[in-house]
Amino acid sequence: MFKRILVPLDGSTRAERAIPVAARIARASSGAVILVRAVTGATGFLSALVGEAPVVHSVLDAEQAAAAAYLAGIKQAPELVGIATDPRVVSGPVAEVILAAAAAWQADLMVLCSHGYTGMTRWALGSVAEKVARHSLVPVLVLREAGPVPAGLHPDATRPLRALVPLDGSVLAKAALEPAASLMAALSAPAQGALHLVRVVKPVIADREEKDPEEQEHFLYKAKRYLAATVEHLRTGLVAPAVATLTLPVTWSVALDADVAGGIVRVAEHGEDAAGAGVFGRCDVIAMATHGLGGMQRWTMGSITERVLHATRLPLLIVRPPEMPDQSKVTWDAATLSAIRG
Repeated sequence: MFKRILVPLDGSTRAERAIPVAARIARASSGAVILVRAVTGATGFLSALVGEAPVVHSVLDAEQAAAAAYLAGIKQAPELVGIATDPRVVSGPVAEVILAAAAAWQADLMVLCSHGYTGMTRWALGSVAEKVARHSLVPVLVLREAGPVPAGLHPDATRPLRALVPLDGSVLAKAALEPAASLMAALSAPAQGALHLVRVVKPVIADREEKDPEEQEHFLYKAKRYLAATVEHLRTGLVAPAVATLTLPVTWSVALDADVAGGIVRVAEHGEDAAGAGVFGRCDVIAMATHGLGGMQRWTMGSITERVLHATRLPLLIVRPPEMPDQSKVTWDAATLSAIRG
């Protein structure tokens, strides 16, 4: 369960959409919310004041004071009443200081909105969200600017909040299962959340001139067996034990689509079920690991995750597998992948 939730803010109302979501998660876990505002300084203005140290310090002090006052006000938000809230002002490049803050204050989840305002003293939260999600060592829940905000029970009382978890057959892709289950349990409390697993299979005819129905059926059959076995392993605690502990219902389906990212978004947003355990309806959140393994009828999870982030209106929970280092510092050669696979 997530206990320390970090929320980066830039002073915009759009960025503040993350607050009720973080508050709901913290309330369910008896956790805390860390509010962070980055002070970058009016770079263009300050560069013209080289040699005017007192003026520069005065400007920076004023910006930090304004940021502190802003966070003090946010701390009084109705959603945060009764929740331990820690406002922090940090200085430096936005994405870098957010990542450093998550490590320094031991956050185990970040919640942010994909876009904020831009301007002299504000930062573009869209590009920041991508940088943070790509390099964060803790899960990042990215809310879409015009998308739904899962800050309450599902309006349809007949069904729970549900997270879609795409799998590609790799161990790394399964790293999203436990965080997704914890997120759904927290957002659904006191009700029960749910998970839906999907595997997207590319049509054989999309890559070949000659059709081979038997080969296509073989891939579909393998995908179905894989998902059915994964659900059974989840039920018995052999995979992602937290899912069994939380007793979340888990369904699955196989989607046939030449565009893996498009297939994931289609299933999540429209509830289409090409071949699975019955019609299940739409999902409320997509949860994906940052990378999986490549190979026949598999897809590179990292690039797919970023494409889904750009395409969906739904919140996206992005999880870095614990065995996987920061890609900004590692060359992913065959030896590295082989070591992770083992």
